Amino acid sequence: MPKQKDLKRVVRARMQKTGESYTTARLHLVPKPAPAPDYAALARLSDESVKKATGCEWSKWVFVLDKAGGKEMSHPELVAHIREKYKTSGWWTQMVAVGYERIRGLRAHGQQRSGEWSVTKSKTIVVPLAKLYAAFSNARQRAKWLPGVKLTIRTATVNKSMRIRWDDGSPVDIGFYARGEAKSQVALEHRKHATKADADRMRTFWSERLEALAAMLKK
Repeated sequence: MPKQKDLKRVVRARMQKTGESYTTARLHLVPKPAPAPDYAALARLSDESVKKATGCEWSKWVFVLDKAGGKEMSHPELVAHIREKYKTSGWWTQMVAVGYERIRGLRAHGQQRSGEWSVTKSKTIVVPLAKLYAAFSNARQRAKWLPGVKLTIRTATVNKSMRIRWDDGSPVDIGFYARGEAKSQVALEHRKHATKADADRMRTFWSERLEALAAMLKK
């Protein structure tokens, strides 16, 4: 961009040539600032959601993580930094890390930094937290909405979280959250799919199964 004196000279030259006012001529000559990036669209998670859960919108997260060298961190390092410095919950620590990596072009939507693919899904159901958790932890209840699925529960914290191993060896991390006395939410991440097609297939599967779970629990 030219210096102020040079700019005025160039503007006046354009005014003489076009008959435009000073303001109009200047608008044509001064570069317009680039529009602010839509971080929420890049992260695939709204500012409202991330602010409600963590206290910060995406612009703030991008600023602090850039300052901390987040673009050079591995995914585990980034997750550890967010969790330890900002005391976020396990699920939202992952969501902030993944969203930041998408914003900075470090991974595609649904893709891990390793090149593998993952699926995230959540569902809020009008049932108490304990009832929702039991639908996952109790094998008989689980078979009603996950028929024919073989899985292994590796670790579990009652009414809070669960880590399971799918029959193909892929891991599923699950969080459970109270959303009032009679409403609760399940949020899961099914990781380590080899291809995008595998991830897309499991995304459809989990959408259907969580709908089946909601229908079962509402009866």
